[in-house]
Amino acid sequence: METKIIYFTVNGRPEQAEFPVDCPAQDLKDLFRCAAEAGPHDILKLYNPKGNIINISPSLEPNSPTACYKLEVVAADYNSEPLEAELAGALGFDLLSMEKRLQDLEKKILIEGGETPAVVYEMKKQVDSFREKLESVEHLSWLGLFKDLSEGTHKPSPFYHKRALRKTREEYEHVREKFVQMRSLEVSDEVRQYLKTPTFDNWQWEDAEIMVLLQLMYTDLDFITTFNIEPEVLQQFLFEVYRRYNNIPFHNFKHCFCVTQMMYGLIWLTDLRSQMDSIDLLIMLTSAVCHDLDHTGYNNAYQINARTELALRYNDISPLENHHCAVAFEILEKTECNIFRNVSLDQYKRIREGIIKCILATDMSRHNEILNKFKSLLPSFDFSNKDHRDVLMMILIKVSDISNEARPMEVAEPWLDCLLQEFYNQSDVEKLEGLPVTPFMDRDKVTKPSSQTGFIRFVLLPLFIELANLFPCLEHHIIDPVRKALDYYTEMEKALERAKSSLSSADNQTASGPETTKAAECK
Repeated sequence: METKIIYFTVNGRPEQAEFPVDCPAQDLKDLFRCAAEAGPHDILKLYNPKGNIINISPSLEPNSPTACYKLEVVAADYNSEPLEAELAGALGFDLLSMEKRLQDLEKKILIEGGETPAVVYEMKKQVDSFREKLESVEHLSWLGLFKDLSEGTHKPSPFYHKRALRKTREEYEHVREKFVQMRSLEVSDEVRQYLKTPTFDNWQWEDAEIMVLLQLMYTDLDFITTFNIEPEVLQQFLFEVYRRYNNIPFHNFKHCFCVTQMMYGLIWLTDLRSQMDSIDLLIMLTSAVCHDLDHTGYNNAYQINARTELALRYNDISPLENHHCAVAFEILEKTECNIFRNVSLDQYKRIREGIIKCILATDMSRHNEILNKFKSLLPSFDFSNKDHRDVLMMILIKVSDISNEARPMEVAEPWLDCLLQEFYNQSDVEKLEGLPVTPFMDRDKVTKPSSQTGFIRFVLLPLFIELANLFPCLEHHIIDPVRKALDYYTEMEKALERAKSSLSSADNQTASGPETTKAAECK
């Protein structure tokens, strides 16, 4: 078997990694994580001899001991660790690590044996039960931990047991300082090319580095030159955007980046630069950057049912999406953040109109309306027709917004965990406040596989397939991975049903055992 040897240093200590050329990407990352003695939430950074950050992947170029790569570990921020991590020291174990090991075990058994044993689900139940006990205790003064469920103008963050909903000054100034230090960082050609693909792994990058990559997208699409955007203004805009994304499990700054990176990748994969003008591309990229600004982790149904300030302000019409737009233009009203300050008035009007259309299109209640409109245009789609382009732009941001399942499983599945955490948090609050419980968010009714199989079949695939009808090249890039994800979650769902059935049969046998014995004795 052909292998590669990579020489690198960790904290000045020389190390080497030997692995097969066809080694799975996740296995290689785990290999480097072990070499660095890194924790499961730490971020790994690999630098080439020139000091450029490079991707940890099987395509790494072999090197020599005299031209070592440098591996750096960025410790996870204590303040961002979940409640279980805070409890680890006090209780002597780490619930998150237990969950991670269970997930890995589930995957391995599912792949090798085709079925998950009932004992695994029993262990999961115990973990979930303990988590529920932890999160239902309002006051854990013996550990100095508090759960704030108090009423107020602002709802608590769905990460209320971790950190404040909105970033603290200390938090964002720390990131700003890092961004300032690295904003002129030269990004390697490998990372530039990788950034244009749906396989990009966001989990390897810190927030400050993400801003560098967003800046690179504006540069590589020639927006800096075409629209006379000053680099300092773009950097201030990106920092302000980062600041206005909240500390919530899913709709956070990293999600903003993933959506923008997918949009950027689609622009390159479909060669949109030859079909649409730069102003449309600028609208799409900037809409992706801003599409979830100041999301608080509670969807439109909650906003309307709870009669929140947003729902009242926007008359129950796409309250979140209207708010995201308003925050975006609130940022752009600041001269030092206005990346459009050098465009003409007519151009600005077109940009503003386009961004509003795109962001409002991300309201899933409009999904069928927009998709049906696109399908009706497809037989005679005309790139020179503005109405046709407008619908395509809405479709592209919708695809980008819900594109996680088009990514490799090791990238996509953690995002699903984050989304379910946000869903479960909302349904918990709905129950506490006596509001209608959103069915697909109820932790008592929804499982990981059940949340995905229907969504992929009836939302993702129909949308992606229609886009691929216009751009056949996307079949391989985004449809094939989604079909694989559907197979994966379908098998997981079947295994879960088999395990439930097995447990139910075992319980029935246990319950009927004594009666059966008595009947036998009577005979």
